[in-house]
Amino acid sequence: MMLLFALLVCFSPNVLGQLEEPPFGDEFDFDLSDFDLDIAPRRVPRQVKAILSKETKPHIQEFSIKTTIISRYAFTAVYCSMLNRHTAATEGVFQFQIPAGAYVSNFTMIIGGRVYQSEVRPKEKRVKQENGKARNKEAGDASPEPEVEVFKMAANIPGRNRAIFLLTYEELLERRLGYYEHVTSLRPLQLVSRLSLDITIVDHSPITDLQVLPLRNSRSNTATSSNAPKTPAKLSPPINTVIKTDQNVCKITFSPNIVQQAKIATNGILGDFVIRYDVQRDMGIGDIQVLNGHFVHYFAPKDLPAVPKNVVFVIDTSASMLGRKIRQTKDALFTILRDLRPGDRFNFISFSNKIKVWQPNQLVPVTPLNVRDAKKFIFTLATTGGTNIDGAIQEGSSLLRQHLSGPDASPNSVSLIIFLTDGRPTVGEVQSTTILGNTRSAVQEKFCIFTIGLGNDVDYRLLERMSLENCGMMRRIPEEADASAMLKGFYDEIGTPLLSDIRINYTQDSVEYVTQHLFTNYFNGSEIVIAGKLKNQSAESLHVQVTASNNDKSIILQTDVPLRHRQIETEQHVKAATAAMAEGAKVLGAITEDFVERVWGFLSVKEGLRSRLTSQTSKEREEYIQQATNLSMTYHFLSPLTNLVVEKPEVLPDNTMAPPPTIAPAAGETDNGLPGDMEDGKPLKPNREPGASTSSLSNSIGKVQRRPAKKSITISKTSADGDPHFVVEFPLGKLTVCFNINGEPGHVLRLVSDHKHSGVTVNGKLIGAPAPPGSHKQQRTYFSTITIVVDRPKRAYIEVTPKKVILDGHDRMVLPCHSTISVESGALSVSIVGKSNVTVTVGGNISFVILLHQYKNPAPYQKDHLGFYIGHSKGLSHNCHGLLGQFLYEEVGLAELPAEGGMKPLTALKVKDRSVPVIQKSRKIYSGTQSVDCWFARNNAAKLIDGQYEDYVMSHMFDTGDWPHGTNRV
Repeated sequence: MMLLFALLVCFSPNVLGQLEEPPFGDEFDFDLSDFDLDIAPRRVPRQVKAILSKETKPHIQEFSIKTTIISRYAFTAVYCSMLNRHTAATEGVFQFQIPAGAYVSNFTMIIGGRVYQSEVRPKEKRVKQENGKARNKEAGDASPEPEVEVFKMAANIPGRNRAIFLLTYEELLERRLGYYEHVTSLRPLQLVSRLSLDITIVDHSPITDLQVLPLRNSRSNTATSSNAPKTPAKLSPPINTVIKTDQNVCKITFSPNIVQQAKIATNGILGDFVIRYDVQRDMGIGDIQVLNGHFVHYFAPKDLPAVPKNVVFVIDTSASMLGRKIRQTKDALFTILRDLRPGDRFNFISFSNKIKVWQPNQLVPVTPLNVRDAKKFIFTLATTGGTNIDGAIQEGSSLLRQHLSGPDASPNSVSLIIFLTDGRPTVGEVQSTTILGNTRSAVQEKFCIFTIGLGNDVDYRLLERMSLENCGMMRRIPEEADASAMLKGFYDEIGTPLLSDIRINYTQDSVEYVTQHLFTNYFNGSEIVIAGKLKNQSAESLHVQVTASNNDKSIILQTDVPLRHRQIETEQHVKAATAAMAEGAKVLGAITEDFVERVWGFLSVKEGLRSRLTSQTSKEREEYIQQATNLSMTYHFLSPLTNLVVEKPEVLPDNTMAPPPTIAPAAGETDNGLPGDMEDGKPLKPNREPGASTSSLSNSIGKVQRRPAKKSITISKTSADGDPHFVVEFPLGKLTVCFNINGEPGHVLRLVSDHKHSGVTVNGKLIGAPAPPGSHKQQRTYFSTITIVVDRPKRAYIEVTPKKVILDGHDRMVLPCHSTISVESGALSVSIVGKSNVTVTVGGNISFVILLHQYKNPAPYQKDHLGFYIGHSKGLSHNCHGLLGQFLYEEVGLAELPAEGGMKPLTALKVKDRSVPVIQKSRKIYSGTQSVDCWFARNNAAKLIDGQYEDYVMSHMFDTGDWPHGTNRV
């Protein structure tokens, strides 16, 4: 990503030489020889020189972390500069702990003047032979995420040279026990001359209850381990921490010098830097933010009475629980008993080989006598035997079903099982799939199961699926953790239900691709987050309705959200976040400008992964896997379904880095010399200088040819350009047809769809612009991005914007559009004529030409955009579809419609079995250099195109789904 290189500039200005473009521009023009790898290290105090002199591994000179949290969505960028002081090459290891719920979004290394850029690729299914049988195992199906994950990369660093590691990751902060918690790992594993952490929090609502906790060494001491919703205020933040707060903005910096680090830990392991905060919230519908065609809805009502609960505690007492585990479990249960409310009902079950029920056939009310007897039962629990998970769940479910069908059941109470185990099923039913099926049958969607796995020997996948399939949650308690505190903390999260059967609806036909909006329960101190896409961004308002049950009544909350007003508010919010960012984190501004869409992408991937686990058929499962994989690719997320791939650096015997792999240009490849676009009313001239500078933010470009543009080539008139105006050429009938598409900004339109046959898909994303003065329109739309996805012989794609071309074939390359370059990568080849056009060739018999419309000094209604032309379509199949693709093998004719009411006869276009009224018009194509007479179809090409406009709106830029109504052939 180009952002990471800007990040490099921001973190350490001395690393780069002069840039030809501003450091925060859209693209950079630099030469890797400009990297200064001889930064003088800071003076090291005498009292720690002895420690540093013993180091044999490369020395970390700078370790900087910048985090921006905007509306609870956190972007973190990590920068590590590592120096090899020895004359010989030495292995340097970059290691960083990230929260398990976060997704790495990029990683880059710069070693010996070479840039090694990562790319995200789908994981392939692995087939293993076990006992003579082949078993397909989807990558990512193993144990669910632990509390943290370690990102680790080893690389050889040439002697007397430096390596720079850049890592970014993103996460949506969850609200638990009434606050958000953000944890940053500070474990460089050695003392560092320049160690710094900068955190900027910006929220739409005022920030409240901000706390910076002391450095935390134990990973188990998390938010769930608190016995109270708030940490005592007396705890002081780490030394050298500076906190600056405003109503909606908070800035925290932590920069201990090397002496202070040595006092904390001479081995450089400092611990976790933890902040907690909440935001001010009002009664009502919640906080809704709107940005660039997406919305995010935060719902966390307060001041509601607690709903009575029916809870059955199912506790593992097998032999493996002996000692510390059972003691800590008993301590937690004693504490939980004190927190049960008078309106609650409860029971206890212990299980090993045998299953023991404290109060058979009933749930008892919370009375002093019952609590006393329950404590006796807990105290006498003894550990022995195996683990009968299925039998224990069946017994607990039977108790709850019996109570809910009896006379003592409260109509709006919340029912749940809290299930704890430290092992795998060894007694009774031991097959996970059978246990899950039995559990679903026993629960009958009448209550929820919350599971807790204690230690390292648990089948976490079983527990996670058991909870997800039955509206609950799963928590992992590490072997070394304070199980008593964490168990009590988990109970605190779910111990106070406020609402049940929550349904959140939005104006029908106004939103699409909405994440989960039905919830079984809402617990005090938590938050419900929903995101989605707006179908019509020009709509005035969005109606939001929340229905739920609370205690003995139903609740309905509803309001009309003014979309334009919220869009302006959210834009101001983003600007405030960018302005408040610490120096060095401002580069994240380009990402935060789309933070609402990234929240939607983040939640959608998480939802796809959950649905994958709970799917009941292999077809359904594959659909969820494909959906989550595509979204992970779109947002460059390292998820359980993707891999992060980066070239392995190699140091040659002469202490230099091995050159990048070569990529030869296609034989006989010619540049596209289409006329340039307009700049201040005058045509832009392509950059024809043979020595024109080029740049790439990839790990390798290889042999890239730079040469003057040659004569123009002939391409068809079949295109989508301008507002967008679509033109379709029918050579045999000597007819040209045109139509307009009045889409919405943010919509992704399917232009060509031939995924099943040639493997080619073309999608274009719309951007909005105000109409020129005097225009009858309120706004115009143009293509801001065009993506060409190819699935044969292997998956690859090209993404084109007016500024850059991303080519992801054998290698990932980022090519600037201001230079003239030709590159081939696998089945794809790209030829760029600087500031003019991009020609993409697929397999030699398919080509597309994309015009670059750029303005030097644009008016408010002028936006840089793209035009799309089909150059060569022989390789596309007769089943091709899309707004343009469906016409490639069609023939049309003209006919006159009968005159009505003395009017002149109308001309109609005969398309398949349809008759489409048309009128004659003239269109400008090829950047306005040619005019074409065409027959114009009105009303968003109604009847001309198959189906409706909405059928061509895709979920994202890499969506390769088939045309839903079959092919365009009769």
